[in-house]
Amino acid sequence: MTSFDETSYKVAEFLLQIKAIKLQPENPFTWASGWKSPIYCDNRKTLSYPAIRTYIRQEFVNAINRDYAKPDVIAGVATGGIAQGALIAQEMGLPFVYVRSEAKKHGMTNLIEGDLQKGQRVVVIEDLISTGGSSLKAVEAIREAGCVVRGMAAIFTYGFDVAEKAFQKADCKVITLTNYNTLINVALDKGYINEKDIESLTAWRSGPDTWKQSSILK
Repeated sequence: MTSFDETSYKVAEFLLQIKAIKLQPENPFTWASGWKSPIYCDNRKTLSYPAIRTYIRQEFVNAINRDYAKPDVIAGVATGGIAQGALIAQEMGLPFVYVRSEAKKHGMTNLIEGDLQKGQRVVVIEDLISTGGSSLKAVEAIREAGCVVRGMAAIFTYGFDVAEKAFQKADCKVITLTNYNTLINVALDKGYINEKDIESLTAWRSGPDTWKQSSILK
C-alpha cells in the first residue's frame, strides 16, 4: 500500500483535528468484531468540513491520476466510500457507481448500483481499510461484472498484515492518503498522545487479538 508523505501527514492531522479518528489507549473502544481497540475511525465526519472534504477529494484525484491514469468509472464501496467516490467522479468528470455490501432482496436484486459496462476500467474508493474483507468483496463484484479493476484508493488504512496479504492475493493495488504509522507520528507531534502510549498502540496494530487479551489481564 502506498502513501505520500506530505499528504499523509496533513490528512492524518485533519482526521485527528475533527475527531474522525480518536485515540484512547487507556480507555479502549470495542469494535463490532469484539476486538478491544485503542483507536476509533469514522472518516464520514470529513464530509461535514468543506475545506477538509475538498482537500481529500483533490488528493484522491491526484493519486488516481498519478497511479492509475484516468479510469472509465469510479466505484464507491457502501457505505463510507459512496460520498467520497461521488465527489471524486464529479471532479474527474466520470461516471459513478456504488457496490452494496449485499445484493438487494427485492426489485432488480442489484449488488452494483449504477450503469457499469463490461470492459470498463474502474477505480474503487473506500474511506477505511481494516482487514480488507468488505473492500475485496466489492472488487470481486466489479470483476464478476466483466470490468477491469485498476485498483483501490482509500483515506486511511490500519496496515494490518492480513489486509496486505489479502490485497496481494487478489492482485489488487491499493493507495491510501494516510496510514496508521503516520497517524501515530502526527498524534505524538501534536500532543494527542505521549511517548508511553506508543508501545501499546504499536502492539495493538501488530496483533489486535493479543492486545485484547493483554488489556483484559491488566
